[in-house]
Amino acid sequence: MSARGIAVAALLIGVICAAALGCALWLGGPAPIAPLASINQPFSRVDFSRLPPLAHYTARDGQALAYRRYGPAPDAADARRRIVLVHGSSAHGQSMHPLAQALARAGFTVDALDMRGHGSSGPRGDIAYVGQLEDDLEDFVRQVPFAGPSTLLGFSSGGGFVLRVAGGARQGLFDRYVLLSPYLRHDAPTARPDNGDWASVGVPRLLALRLLNRLGVARFNHLPVLRFALDDEARSHLTPSYSHALAANFGPRGDYAGDIAHAPPALRALVGGSDELFYPDRFDAVFAAAGKPGVVTVVPGIDHIGMTLAPAALDAAVAACRQAPPKL
Repeated sequence: MSARGIAVAALLIGVICAAALGCALWLGGPAPIAPLASINQPFSRVDFSRLPPLAHYTARDGQALAYRRYGPAPDAADARRRIVLVHGSSAHGQSMHPLAQALARAGFTVDALDMRGHGSSGPRGDIAYVGQLEDDLEDFVRQVPFAGPSTLLGFSSGGGFVLRVAGGARQGLFDRYVLLSPYLRHDAPTARPDNGDWASVGVPRLLALRLLNRLGVARFNHLPVLRFALDDEARSHLTPSYSHALAANFGPRGDYAGDIAHAPPALRALVGGSDELFYPDRFDAVFAAAGKPGVVTVVPGIDHIGMTLAPAALDAAVAACRQAPPKL
């Protein structure tokens, strides 16, 4: 083939690849997904009458971000530790209300965050860049200081994000970490097929965006790649979908085993024995293989959402927050 022929062929291949990439970006988003009753319905039975008012702090980009403060019970024997709560995917800090109340009754000061992209913390479903959630968390710790030690506790995707913090450069912001039914990744041994029917993934768009990010192109990271199985009522006040930036940030890093390995010894994980999104019996082996044996507790008979609502799960979370870290 002549040099001109090679150039023409290369041009055609480039045009075809660009067209395929464009189609993946434009048409490859997440498909509609039927509501998942086990996630949507339990909150209709929660009493929110004593929900604390929203407070706000200002992130480094000037955005006001929301949280709720639960003071410890007046007769608490030890109110010197703060628990910072990170909600699950699509949710906001209000969803942690029963757990926050249980922790406050146990004597802790509790701050339940609305993570950026959720609830009252900025536009829902998107963030400006991967890593912004860690910046926001550091801004919260600096702007809402606490005199005693602090524990970071997260549920589901929030648990994955807590693991991200625990295994990262800012692990010193907290001295203990607690994960409730943590999302480790879609390809982790703990993940059930099809995300347990909780989320629809736009695979073509996701793969295209990952390729572009590897090439240093992040301008399309605002496009949605996840859609959640919300009913109409929940969709009105929760976050129905995630952009690529938010989905990539709200969870552990790709090397979740590395996050586990680099996390401090004061790490605890709890999972419900009847979790319908994850395989509860596989967590212990995953954490042990990453150098953290014995940190996982399975709470019998509790499903996914039940880990933040069921009395037995709340008791287990309180116990995990009280448990002293192992001696090195």
